Amino acid sequence: MKYYTFEILIEKEPEDPGYLAYSPTLPGCFSNGKTLEEAKQNIRQAIEQHVDALLAHGQEIPQKGSLIHVAELTVGVPE
Repeated sequence: MKYYTFEILIEKEPEDPGYLAYSPTLPGCFSNGKTLEEAKQNIRQAIEQHVDALLAHGQEIPQKGSLIHVAELTVGVPE
């Protein structure tokens, strides 16, 4: 068995109680879930299906370098 590593990002849905999950390495591969854990499980399944489709069509599985940095930044704005 060959293993691939994919970065995933999970964001809180702005107008829903759930979460959006996607992989920047696999454009068009995304999923969601009502909870953070459900979003993680669903994006794993979506990635597996996406990889299966790429392999079925004889395409390479993209592998990119790691994200450089993800952080939260707070800035002050004068009132």
